[in-house]
Amino acid sequence: MRRVCFLLKVRQDRITEYRERHATVWPDMLRALSECGWHNYSLFLRDDGLLVGYLELKDGDFAAAQAAMAATEVNARWQKDMAPFFESLDGDRPDEAMKPLTEVFHLA
Repeated sequence: MRRVCFLLKVRQDRITEYRERHATVWPDMLRALSECGWHNYSLFLRDDGLLVGYLELKDGDFAAAQAAMAATEVNARWQKDMAPFFESLDGDRPDEAMKPLTEVFHLA
């Protein structure tokens, strides 16, 4: 099992709407995440817009899990819909901007 953590930045003026959108994630998006190997997936949002994402992968291959999601139709719709919520994407979709952080400590 591999644990993956990443950071993104939500625009200050979109934080409330971002929270609302994630209270009602599309059922087909939830299904696709599960089918593509994203387990125990959580998003944490600080009041200044810092977003911390965490997920676990049974096979440990984050690039493969991202590619599997990128191949789904629902992900294309979701990423297009969510892109305006983020800062500093530099032309990337939000899912392409997810760069795993290096784990330096874990207590099991």
